[in-house]
Amino acid sequence: MSRQPAVRRPRQSGFTLLELLVVMVIIGLLAGFVGPRFFAQIGKSEVKTARAQIDALGKALDQYRLDVGRYPTSEEGLAALNERPASDSKWSGPYLKKGVPLDPWGLAYIYRAPGEQGEYDLLSYGKDRQPGGTGEAEDLVSW
Repeated sequence: MSRQPAVRRPRQSGFTLLELLVVMVIIGLLAGFVGPRFFAQIGKSEVKTARAQIDALGKALDQYRLDVGRYPTSEEGLAALNERPASDSKWSGPYLKKGVPLDPWGLAYIYRAPGEQGEYDLLSYGKDRQPGGTGEAEDLVSW
């Protein structure tokens, strides 16, 4: 009797279920560690953007005052920085390159003239869209 050589079957390549589970756990741990830090940076950048926009609007308001002799009234609002109010013959705008921006949370900045804190008040209520708050929900103001 002759022995026939054993037929070798090619080994199938791939990952076992255990290997896949280990990789999934590692990816989950990394996402759990990096994710919160990443999203915290987004919140900080929104606050920085709002502060920069309030500063730029304040400079445009100051230029308006130099030209016209007063700040826009609450009724005229920030729109007076781009569109000549009917009562201002000394207006030399537009004072902004683009339209008046919304705050990073999608709301219009609040403008009051005369203001409670100075000649004008310019503010955003922040992420929570309500007066007061701390952190990312803190009110961002011009004074």
